[in-house]
Amino acid sequence: MHLTIELPNRSETLASNRERWAEVLADRELAVHGYRVETNAFGQVIMTPPAGGPHSSRQSQIAYWLQNRRGGRGLVECPISTSDGVRAADVGWYSVERYAHVRGQLAFELAPEICVEVESPRNTELELRIKRQLYFDAGAQECWQCDLEGRMSYYLSTDPETKRNQSTLCPDFPNTIED
Repeated sequence: MHLTIELPNRSETLASNRERWAEVLADRELAVHGYRVETNAFGQVIMTPPAGGPHSSRQSQIAYWLQNRRGGRGLVECPISTSDGVRAADVGWYSVERYAHVRGQLAFELAPEICVEVESPRNTELELRIKRQLYFDAGAQECWQCDLEGRMSYYLSTDPETKRNQSTLCPDFPNTIED
């Protein structure tokens, strides 16, 4: 069996995500749960339990390193408007120039140059691969992955399926992030 899914065009998707994300952010019931909140292509809310200590530590260290060494904006829980709803990259890094294009948006309609996923025990490789593709489709140049042991791997928009040992935008980024 072959399944074909036709998605709305990018401008329709952005408008829908913009409207739905504003509703999600205004929903006081969602705020009390403490879960990570994202949406899918249908505007349905996806809730994930909060991250554990090692995940949070690595997330903060990556954001700090990027902002401290590269300037721009290192953002934690970075909301990105994708073709499959609003997804939150664990870390997003925007250059000063690119951030000027998204400043003030509730969900960023142009992905950061770098999107980082810090793995949790519940993540699957398929889920991480899909998120990378969504981020690339939204304009990311690189997607990074930090595994459960803190080891980094890098993917480029020009070759999204090939795992690399080094970033092209930040070749001096550490290979391992301690928790």
